[in-house]
Amino acid sequence: MTQNPPRSVAVNSGWLEALFRTAKPIVAMCHLQPLPGDPAYDATRGMRAVVESARRDLHALQRGGVDGVMFSNEFSLPYLTKVRPETTAAMARVIGELLGEIEVPFGVNVLWDPMASLDLAAGTGARFVREVMSGVYASDFGLWNPNPGEILRHKARLGIPDVKLLFNIVPEAATYLAKRDVAEVAKTTVFNHRPDAVCVSGITAGAELDSQTLLRVRDAIPTTVVFSNTGCRIENIETQLQHADGAIVGTTFKVGGVFDNAVDEDRVRAFMNKVHSFR
Repeated sequence: MTQNPPRSVAVNSGWLEALFRTAKPIVAMCHLQPLPGDPAYDATRGMRAVVESARRDLHALQRGGVDGVMFSNEFSLPYLTKVRPETTAAMARVIGELLGEIEVPFGVNVLWDPMASLDLAAGTGARFVREVMSGVYASDFGLWNPNPGEILRHKARLGIPDVKLLFNIVPEAATYLAKRDVAEVAKTTVFNHRPDAVCVSGITAGAELDSQTLLRVRDAIPTTVVFSNTGCRIENIETQLQHADGAIVGTTFKVGGVFDNAVDEDRVRAFMNKVHSFR
């Protein structure tokens, strides 16, 4: 039994527990293999191989006991800030084929395009979307300059009011173009855009997030759900969930903890057993 139980966090986190049926949910990434149009797409094996890879990972994650899953085109490297239609269509096919097998709440993330992510959510019934939806960032993929007013209006036009928006305010491989403190960014993001949740990340997928940064964001926006977005491992998840309302986990669930590998069910189960021991 833990000596330091997770602290009380966001005041307005009721939707989170209602959606995932637990406090401090663990949302697992289901990373899709390269899709048609991506540089690394395997046209010989085709979309059937992409679907089967996603199916294996999905089942391993669910058997391991995660609380939710998020489908993303993680292997569409290098990413676009405005994806082409074939990417959204391919992701919709994968999720559509798996819909009858998804046993937990699911979300989507079309990297790095919030409009396409909302389109995909509307078409598949996803319950939440994670994206960079505000701010201006200099990144490895060019300049990110999303238009939050247009994004929120697009969501309204699609008629999906219950889809939760997870704003990534510290995107991987990027830095805010102006010199701004992350706590300040969190506070103004909440005031101006009313996100359902804020995600705080390390420098890349799988990179551990400094717990003090997470704490500062938590203290800056005490009424908004905060997710630890990268770098959660079995060794640090208890500390991360002392300050966060939940965690989004990808790399640590892979074979050997390696980003490029498939999901390892045993690693998922061990991680979730740890979470259950203190949650």
